[in-house]
Amino acid sequence: VAMSTTGDKILDTALSKIGEKSLFTKELENALERNEVDLVVHSLKDLPTSLPPGFTIGAICKRENPLDAVVFHPKNCGKTLGLLPEKSVIGTSSLRRAAQLKKKFPQLEFRDIRGNLNTRLKKLDEKEDFSAIILAAAGLKRMGWENRIGQLLGPEDCLYAVGQGALAVEVRAKDQEILNMVSALHDADTVLCCIAERAFMKRLEGGCSVPVAVNTLLKDGQMYLTGAVYSLDGSDSLKETMQTSVSYPHQNEDGPNDDVQHVGITAKNVPGQAQEAAENLGVELASLLLSKGAKHILSVARQLKDTY
Repeated sequence: VAMSTTGDKILDTALSKIGEKSLFTKELENALERNEVDLVVHSLKDLPTSLPPGFTIGAICKRENPLDAVVFHPKNCGKTLGLLPEKSVIGTSSLRRAAQLKKKFPQLEFRDIRGNLNTRLKKLDEKEDFSAIILAAAGLKRMGWENRIGQLLGPEDCLYAVGQGALAVEVRAKDQEILNMVSALHDADTVLCCIAERAFMKRLEGGCSVPVAVNTLLKDGQMYLTGAVYSLDGSDSLKETMQTSVSYPHQNEDGPNDDVQHVGITAKNVPGQAQEAAENLGVELASLLLSKGAKHILSVARQLKDTY
């Protein structure tokens, strides 16, 4: 069942200014609630950290490359952001991307660009308005347009959005049959990384409207979570990294703990202790940033976003 959402329809306004939390999810959740569909698929980064009552994320598929990618105007083929002429205009609809890249590349200009991938690529190719645009590498790969990626932005250039690159399957929380069916799609590593990232975002009370970014690495049972908050122009920022062990055996956790949710995610086939450790890591990292002044940076960003 193909559906269109508010976020798909309002294309002339920056996402951060529409002010609606569930821009890309509400219509789908309404259909789920009315039993018209049994599961809905989202980009995880579009899903708020608190889901409406009665819903849960029943599966998170293996994460595609979470990095941001630069797609260049044909005339700039073979270049990188650092090699573009001064005052080149870069299109992005994300405050997070713009904040980080403004700081890294002060000689470039960043302007809002909206629309689905087709629309944005068309705007880039057919007009002279933009020298390049920034998109999620995952979306380009899934559409089969990987060859358009001119530059991948590593963590040193641009931390990615919470949940970026992962697909989430949302279901009715009480629908055990569907929940059991989709749980086979869970990728344990992706689940743990995304729990940590969503817990970080939730504790910060961040969203589309403020620049919050992450980078998560899972290696030898250790999870390393880097999180950051930025002012809109990137001049003010806080960034920290913390780690924890998520190496726990799977125990049979039958009984009342059957459907414990971690930041909206139900993952029975991932060790509960590991999920808890990941969630705690996200909360602790956010608390550290808050203790260093993140709240001020974010509240100023919220107030200023309408003027950007």
